[in-house]
Amino acid sequence: MNKSQKRKLAMFAKCMLISFLAWTFFAVSNEYTYQMRASLDYVNLPENKAFHPQQSDTVSLKVSMTGWQVLMTKFQNDTPKVQVDLSGLKNRNWIVFSNQIGFINRQFPSEKRVLAVRPDTLYFDFSKQSQKKVPIKPITSIQFKKQFDIIDDILISPKYVTISGPNEDVAKIEYIETDTIRGTNVSVDIRTASYLNKAQRTNINFYPSNVQVVVPIGEMTEKILEVPLKVVNAEKFTSVRTLPSKVTLTLLVSIKDYNKWTPRDFEAAVDLENWEDNQVQYLPVLITKVPKYCKVLSVEPQNIDFFVRK
Repeated sequence: MNKSQKRKLAMFAKCMLISFLAWTFFAVSNEYTYQMRASLDYVNLPENKAFHPQQSDTVSLKVSMTGWQVLMTKFQNDTPKVQVDLSGLKNRNWIVFSNQIGFINRQFPSEKRVLAVRPDTLYFDFSKQSQKKVPIKPITSIQFKKQFDIIDDILISPKYVTISGPNEDVAKIEYIETDTIRGTNVSVDIRTASYLNKAQRTNINFYPSNVQVVVPIGEMTEKILEVPLKVVNAEKFTSVRTLPSKVTLTLLVSIKDYNKWTPRDFEAAVDLENWEDNQVQYLPVLITKVPKYCKVLSVEPQNIDFFVRK
């Protein structure tokens, strides 16, 4: 192309770019009606009444917002929460959800306007209320620095939480989990306050609502131990001899407890049950006892020879 043609092509490309940017600007500036999901968070619960929702704790909202807000909403993974006022349950077992649109709109930025909700009405069952104490189970998702790991029981204060709610729901709960405790490249103890996970338990009250958690983390190292072999299910034989009589375990233990662990803390066994029917020549070594926070890296040998006398 000559210079005149190149200049015309460049001008055309600039016009196309300006047109696209203008179109994008007007598109994201326009108002749109968008359907979105939201989870329910109940407030102003009726006193001395235990309730159970008869519908899902997730509702559909019809929201008016700009194109830019619609675009940002699509990139958000978290489901927004919407508070529902249950003060009306004092004298009935249902709430007209659509009557609370004004209350719902106060929970959103002014640029977003809720137009409608679905379902229109929320229904609840009432039952006798009970309470009990249940233990707390810590949930962790921790990436450790190389050669580091959890080396002892996780400490929780308090260890138990008091829950209250409908009899049938309280009876099913054996423990309460914490929110996931996370960490990356961790090499020291984690000390944090963690809230209790109330997912799918909107009608259950917790006290306290958060706990103090300490995750003991320490450096790990390898340790080698010789552990005697134990023979199980050998009652019908006069004697059983294994070759070798011991196996070598390569372990990963904390440096703090390196001298604590001895062969008596571990157990290795071979099982003679059904060996005649299976006609096996060697028996696999089974590690049947390992202390907490110790990991077995390898067993040598993994299979052993044996002699039996009937």
